[in-house]
Amino acid sequence: MTGFGRGVAEVGGVRAAVDIRSVNHRFLDLKLRGVVGPALEDAVSARVRSAVERGSVTVQIHVARPTAVGLHIDRVAAVAAHAELVALASQLRAHGPDLALVLAQPGVIVTADAELDGDELLPVVLAALDAALGALAAMRDLEGAALVRDLTVRFGELEVARSRLAAIAAELPDQLRRRLDDRIRKLLADTTVDPARLAQEAALLADRADVTEELVRLASHLAQANTLVAASGPVGRKLDFLIQEIGRELNTVGSKSAAAELTAIVVDAKAGLEKIREQVQNVE
Repeated sequence: MTGFGRGVAEVGGVRAAVDIRSVNHRFLDLKLRGVVGPALEDAVSARVRSAVERGSVTVQIHVARPTAVGLHIDRVAAVAAHAELVALASQLRAHGPDLALVLAQPGVIVTADAELDGDELLPVVLAALDAALGALAAMRDLEGAALVRDLTVRFGELEVARSRLAAIAAELPDQLRRRLDDRIRKLLADTTVDPARLAQEAALLADRADVTEELVRLASHLAQANTLVAASGPVGRKLDFLIQEIGRELNTVGSKSAAAELTAIVVDAKAGLEKIREQVQNVE
């Protein structure tokens, strides 16, 4: 599922901003950018994986550290710099160096920047991350609601197709018997046909074309799919499995088909199922 979330937090003068972007992916593909230190990376990764089940997720972390919190003069460096400048002034027969010139030499004045390790950054980064995950979840929830409506309609269309298949399958034995009777009479002309043998052959054809078991399983799969679509929590992978099973039952019904009308319904149903398969890749 697609989405974006941004979170900002400040703890102890340290400010963290976290941006999370998510696009569709069959599994969870997590990329972390800007993270400092393996311990912090592990903590952020664990927090994201506990909140996101599927998707290609990119987490960008920005940390603003406090800088220049103090400075001091390196006296050893200052004395050495002064001695060098005095020697140079004597050689050039110039005036000796003043204090400002000594202080301007590299290494004499040292700034002390605050250095934060992973443990110090962890609270502020996780606070910003939680805010970003909340915003991401809200955006993904809106997309999820639209997906629920779409999938509910599409699974309803498959249920209509299943009902039509069941109705045709119930009439199929009588149709096969009449069709077999007509063919035999045309072939044998005025020859009398044994009704018992005709009934036996018709029963064999009907048994080969029987799709009752497949339609029962198909009804069960569709009911489970509708339950999952209406459920909360991650259901994408379960729907993936059910779609495979629904496709398998439709394929079997199509291969057993002894009626053109039944075959046409199966073809349409498989086309609809393929659209569902594509849409389910967007489901968490």
